[in-house]
Amino acid sequence: MGVRSDFSLDLQLEYVHKQAASDEVKRAVTSVLQHMRTGRGGHRRGGKVLVQLLAQARGHAASVGEWEVVRLLQDSLDYAEERILQPEFNERYRLFQDGIRNRSLRQFVANMLEIKFKYVAEAGREFLDQHPGADVDDLLAYINSLSHDARYLVAPEGRPGRYSLFRGRRETMVWLERVLQERVDIEDPEKAAQRIAASPEAWALLAADSDGQMILRASQLQQRSARLASLRKVVEDRTATELDLQRALEGQHWIFGGRFVGEAAHRRLVSGDEVDLPLIRGDGSLHIVELKRAMSMKGSLVKRHRGAWVPTAEVHDAVGQAVNYLVGLDENRQQIFEDFGIETRRASAVVLIGHPAVQPSVPEREINEALRT
Repeated sequence: MGVRSDFSLDLQLEYVHKQAASDEVKRAVTSVLQHMRTGRGGHRRGGKVLVQLLAQARGHAASVGEWEVVRLLQDSLDYAEERILQPEFNERYRLFQDGIRNRSLRQFVANMLEIKFKYVAEAGREFLDQHPGADVDDLLAYINSLSHDARYLVAPEGRPGRYSLFRGRRETMVWLERVLQERVDIEDPEKAAQRIAASPEAWALLAADSDGQMILRASQLQQRSARLASLRKVVEDRTATELDLQRALEGQHWIFGGRFVGEAAHRRLVSGDEVDLPLIRGDGSLHIVELKRAMSMKGSLVKRHRGAWVPTAEVHDAVGQAVNYLVGLDENRQQIFEDFGIETRRASAVVLIGHPAVQPSVPEREINEALRT
């Protein structure tokens, strides 16, 4: 994926500059424009520097609470990195219409909708012919499944101008993508999966070889199962240290749920503080995992207080440590964003501590409830 720098982005950034209230933000946007306009031969400069300058401007806007400008600069970044298409970008900001909607784009969208509705109607009739007992819900579910498969449309070499939509392709594509993510280091697993599935030879092999599919699926499950078994062994070891737990969890952010896209490369983001596991959420913000001993913890998790179970001082100390980390991250958020590109304004934390077997006399349900409260 390249970095786009053109007249449309130039015009949009002029608009962003006008919307900014802070002089600091205006200067940051001006720096972006100056960089773009120093290209030769009428061409605007882009590259990694453009992306960095846009990210810095967005960071300045966030630091002074200009959230509308943050949104505008995020659009600038998405367009520069080609996540927003040019027609949509031009139309969204009315860059060339003086406030009048682009009629050719409107007609193009209308034509596309006409084709889409005709296709849906024909597909619906075909489905009902093949399934005479189907009801409305069955039909809607079928149409919805077509929308998922549409992403993986193919263009047959021997039929110029024609396209093929294979039923069930989406499910196989997602499976392939997940296998590639877990088993092979590939920059873009989705594109790789689409390329493999679109290959007639690979598709035929995958479709015909059920044993091959079973082996790949089993390999993925076996890999995760082995990692969980290894982690469980460390957790249940009464001599395991926090460092042992950290090593067992590194590279396994999937254990914490699907909302995390990876781990940050740096654990020391603030001078004097080193977090155990820095996870990155889908919105680019930070979530830290503070690890404490499991079976080897010296104290207990809960104690009796006024007829109820409450967390012990050891638990509160761990939570306090996590809170202090969050305070440090918030106070240094601008520097962290500039140095590492990590958003810590909305950082969150979780503490992993103890094990139900540490206090066998207390039901696990009671421990969970006390910690939840």
